[in-house]
Amino acid sequence: MNTTLIGVFLLLLAVVVLYVANRQRSQIGLPPGRVVYSDPSVWGKVERVLYDPSLGLAGKPDYLVQQNGNLIPVEVKSGFAPAKPHDSHIYQLAAYCYLVEQTYGKKPAYGLINYRNRTFAIDYTPQLEQNLKDIINEMRWCEKHTPPGRSHQEPVRCARCGFRDNCTEKI
Repeated sequence: MNTTLIGVFLLLLAVVVLYVANRQRSQIGLPPGRVVYSDPSVWGKVERVLYDPSLGLAGKPDYLVQQNGNLIPVEVKSGFAPAKPHDSHIYQLAAYCYLVEQTYGKKPAYGLINYRNRTFAIDYTPQLEQNLKDIINEMRWCEKHTPPGRSHQEPVRCARCGFRDNCTEKI
């Protein structure tokens, strides 16, 4: 009798845990598939930072989901979705797609940007990859030749900037 009750209890507990896990996965915006990578701030220690020495590019997507043999980078944003994803978010995701290809040898067809209330699938096209490389090359050129100027008038954004202590244009 006790063994039967313990078995029923464990079965119910497993169902509840599975339900909660699937609900959290859905809220994060992860597609079906096995999570094979996650940013340490999300789950704990990560296997490695994705890195490409030819571009000097490194990054940690929030998640990599394996689905039908393909890796899908997922970037999770805490805010509500704009009408269309910000260019900076698209290029951040493109950088992760590029790094996945360089690290794992297989080019992702797309990646996902998950906002609090909406998820966007962004195709990783040859044009997006070229635009990413052009932006990186332009950034490298600017680092060597001209200091960047402030590109906004947003005090909150300025206050959160990692370069604030060294900036001569802070608001």
